[in-house]
Amino acid sequence: MAAKDRDRFSTATRLRLLGEQTAARVYRSQNRRQARRSRLTGRAAFLALVVCSLVVALAYPMRQYVSQQDEIADQERLAQEAKARTEELRDEKARLQDDAYIRQLARTHLHYLLPGETGYTVIDPDAVKEREGRTDESGRPWHSNLWDGVDSADRD
Repeated sequence: MAAKDRDRFSTATRLRLLGEQTAARVYRSQNRRQARRSRLTGRAAFLALVVCSLVVALAYPMRQYVSQQDEIADQERLAQEAKARTEELRDEKARLQDDAYIRQLARTHLHYLLPGETGYTVIDPDAVKEREGRTDESGRPWHSNLWDGVDSADRD
């Protein structure tokens, strides 16, 4: 028994036991890590693969869908504008069928007068001042400047 006790307390035996215990701990922790890691990693990899596949598969159709919705909205807006313009033109056509409206347009825009009426043209003093302010530095009439421009273009 003394040999057994001495063998139990020997450095070689203690080192061997310590090595076996350490190896067992490392083996157990590796098994636990591998078991956990392998299940989680496989699921995570599959999930990532599925998500990436969905993103890739749906990215282009979604982009097309959004751009088509924008185009549809633009076309609907253009159709509404065209309808509004059509209604305006129909209203104008109906007004142009009326002789009184035609006379009013002729009097307003073309300065037509009915027989026996006297027409007057009133010059706005503010408009004359604006026109005088727009003359060029030479103070010459516009047609003189025009002919000078033509002459200078001929010389060049």
